[in-house]
Amino acid sequence: MAETEFVIEPGRQDIVMIRQFDAPPDVVFRVVTDPELIPRWWGPTFLSTRVDLMEVRRGGRWRFVNVDAGGREYAFGGVYHAAVPPERFVRTWEYEGTPGDVALETVTLIPVKGATRYVAQSVHRSVEARDAIVRANGARGGRDSMNRLAALLAELLKPSE
Repeated sequence: MAETEFVIEPGRQDIVMIRQFDAPPDVVFRVVTDPELIPRWWGPTFLSTRVDLMEVRRGGRWRFVNVDAGGREYAFGGVYHAAVPPERFVRTWEYEGTPGDVALETVTLIPVKGATRYVAQSVHRSVEARDAIVRANGARGGRDSMNRLAALLAELLKPSE
């Protein structure tokens, strides 16, 4: 299985997450923007995900809620600033547990010989805000999500028998 790469450079405000998927960009874009499929791949493996709102268009809002085994909820949301199928989307995201700490995320899907290079860059308001995400196991959630997304894409692209 391909690994998820994280670029977290000292003194910078961004986190870059990179993964290659064995699926064309239009399929990857559809899966990452389909509210019915989000719960099957988004978030760390030890949490379930509920999509409360997902309007993938300029000015559209989104809100996903992770739920732990004890029923505690961790909500994330923001606004889409651009959606250019199947190339990219841009949105803000904010964890409701730390209001005001808004990041700008750009997800770019680059075609690579029948596959897709997924590049997500999240720019935080400060190095300290970025580092807080890193300390809170943000990479684990990203890695789990990318592994689950790869498995879902493989399942959806599996030839029917």
